[in-house]
Amino acid sequence: MGLDVGDKRIGIAISDPSGTVARPLCALERRSQQRDFDAIAALVAEHGVELVVVGHPLSLNGTEGAQARSISGYALALRERLSVPVLLWDERFSTTEAQEVLLQTRSRSQRFTARKSGELDAVAAAVILQHYLDSSRTIQSRPITEGGA
Repeated sequence: MGLDVGDKRIGIAISDPSGTVARPLCALERRSQQRDFDAIAALVAEHGVELVVVGHPLSLNGTEGAQARSISGYALALRERLSVPVLLWDERFSTTEAQEVLLQTRSRSQRFTARKSGELDAVAAAVILQHYLDSSRTIQSRPITEGGA
């Protein structure tokens, strides 16, 4: 499962059972951390998820700014709640790629609706997860540790 954690929504994507292709699943409206985690845990159980990949918004030069530190803390807390591994994955340009996907596949009004409905967030989560699936499991992955990532 891939997550694109934003301020208002969490985009969620899952892969096929072979771990080859990611697809957008849904977007959750952020309520509270507890409700977020309950909803994510329910989706993990429902879909038989074995790993959760959380987009890590590093800066262009690869350093961790305030938003990335916040997401690191979120992912660490999520790891404590879930029974499956949680890891951070560099998400640079994922939203831009998701916008490009929507640009190529949707009309102008559909793109506007996609932004409002959270579809863009779910597509961004699919981009993050697909990058993880396509790459070596060791390059760019950042396991969650007590001290951050």
